[in-house]
Amino acid sequence: MASTQNITAIEAALIDLRSFLGDRVSAAEAVREHHSHGESTHPPGVPDLVCFPQSTEEVGGIVKVSARYGLPVVPFGAGTSLEGHVNALRGGICIDTRQMNRILRVSVDDMDATVEAGVSRKQLQKALENTGLTFFIDPGADATLGGMAATRASGTTAVRYGTMRENVLGLTVVLADGRVIHTGTRARKSSAGYDLTRLFVGSEGTLGVITEVTLRLHAQPEAVTAAICAFETIEGAVKTVIEAIQLGVSVARIEFMDDRQVDAVNRYSQLGLLVRPTLLFEFHGVSQASVEEAAQMAESLSQEHGGLGFQWQTTLAERERLWKARHDVYYATRALRPGSNVLTTDVCVPISELAECIVATRADLDQVSFPAVMVGHVGDGNFHVQCLLGPDQMAEADTFAERLVARAQGMGGTCSGEHGVGSGKKKYLKAEHGESLEVMRSLKRALDPDNRMNPGKVLDMD
Repeated sequence: MASTQNITAIEAALIDLRSFLGDRVSAAEAVREHHSHGESTHPPGVPDLVCFPQSTEEVGGIVKVSARYGLPVVPFGAGTSLEGHVNALRGGICIDTRQMNRILRVSVDDMDATVEAGVSRKQLQKALENTGLTFFIDPGADATLGGMAATRASGTTAVRYGTMRENVLGLTVVLADGRVIHTGTRARKSSAGYDLTRLFVGSEGTLGVITEVTLRLHAQPEAVTAAICAFETIEGAVKTVIEAIQLGVSVARIEFMDDRQVDAVNRYSQLGLLVRPTLLFEFHGVSQASVEEAAQMAESLSQEHGGLGFQWQTTLAERERLWKARHDVYYATRALRPGSNVLTTDVCVPISELAECIVATRADLDQVSFPAVMVGHVGDGNFHVQCLLGPDQMAEADTFAERLVARAQGMGGTCSGEHGVGSGKKKYLKAEHGESLEVMRSLKRALDPDNRMNPGKVLDMD
């Protein structure tokens, strides 16, 4: 359990929580340990209690109990976050939303849906089969949609379909005092009042607990094709991306892998790609002709920058195999050095700075003592670095990550394109936001004056 002075409060909270949750609240050590971390290398934090609510009303009840006894609240979805978002750094109550997994409404005519926070992206995609609609945001892991909203997630299709910021229409949120609010409407635009939806999207559980999400859906494209293209150099691959975006080539995905990442993918997913810097393309359109026109333009640009020819993926099976391999890069990378720790970080820069940033980062990585790979959603300037670390290499990796962030911020970019801040990237926000950081603290104090909502994440308040 927690420190001695908190034992009484925790035991009292447990009694209150059992009165309406029954056995869906646990103080078992194994359950608490499971909820102490996500996928990151950041130090874990063990909660004192773990709750499994099944409704917004139950979440409201849990938060009221936490307020009564002064206990922190940490939301937990699938546990796939990479910056320590779910680590209960100050103990308290973990709210696991996975039993809140109902799809409440799908409107084919309005192209939107409302889901509970514990619905996973794959669950939603399955529910949309035979509707002609889909939800394109795919961070790779089968994350919950509440967690994706909380971290402002994106993925391989963001270059065309946007991030969670553009695809969340409204939210149901439980505030720190247990009040339930509804933000946004199902209308496609509004100029009525403050945009609270955007305030909570990306707030990482520090302002409230998201319990329901209303999402924008998209029509399934009539025509789809994909292609793989290896390049002589990293610079040639990235310049192809920059020109494709500048010329308005209609792409749904442009993914970059450096040669080390390609080698890892080949070993793990048996793809047999050339071990060179590589781009993965996918094109969506209303007709086969429109898709082919975009693909031909991209192929022509690649040839101008040292591309070694397009390898087409025309069947559904080929495309699914390709994108599954892309989504499995984390596990492919881990397999390169079994038993290692993996530091995964990301930055995002203006598209015009992308080539310089990636080339400089690869040169930087060539000087460190640990193996590392690069992969990215380069169509929107976002790329990731995965560092495979031995027991004594974490400090060196942290120093590299600081150089990477400084490089990106110096180019007008951000310390995180999609992983969020959590506890891992708080130290970079002052350089990025300056005096705006105190405005963020003012908002936090207004909504969570006791700093109980996921404390220690995003902002340092004390």
